[in-house]
Amino acid sequence: EGLVAATGLTPWIVCLVDTGDQGVIFVFVERWHKETSSFHLPVGELTITLDDVASLLHLPIIGAFHNFEPLHVDEAVIMLVELLEVSGEEVRAKAAQCHGAYVCLSWLRDIYQRRCEARQWIVAARAYLLHLVGCTLFANKSATHVHVVHLDVFRDLAQSESYAWGAAALVHMYDQLNEASQSTTRQIVGYLTLLQVNFVFVIC
Repeated sequence: EGLVAATGLTPWIVCLVDTGDQGVIFVFVERWHKETSSFHLPVGELTITLDDVASLLHLPIIGAFHNFEPLHVDEAVIMLVELLEVSGEEVRAKAAQCHGAYVCLSWLRDIYQRRCEARQWIVAARAYLLHLVGCTLFANKSATHVHVVHLDVFRDLAQSESYAWGAAALVHMYDQLNEASQSTTRQIVGYLTLLQVNFVFVIC
């Protein structure tokens, strides 16, 4: 618990993933303009700000910004072997199932359990944290996989707190809104609770 708390991500543990009213969400998505990163509503123009993220999610918005560049499968395998202490054969099998540099959330839960039983606390914390951000901050359309690139920020758990997690959350939300606003897209992902809480303030 201490290792996880030191990363500054403890507020995410108690956050709920509530998809709420999909109809309301898509009404707002239709009014999203990626050129200005804002919603154009009858009451005016508004957006989700860093202050909103800091106030509602209690995540740091100042600090280092990690550049999550997509990984090649081979790079993902090396990272998983090094940081989660699993065999290359097991990792390659899991990557093949996920069709890329991803791992299943269910597999991470299994790794976490195995590392706890072995009292390998640092590795267990890394598996737990990757699962946590994969379910919330960096949730994707699969709802079952998380990209391995996010594991890199947990290489040194003592340094993880220095990242601007709130800024990363907002960037990810903007990216998902940009994609969802395209006419060919039928789904939005990300931490939608952040989006919905802002709706409440607008409606009120």
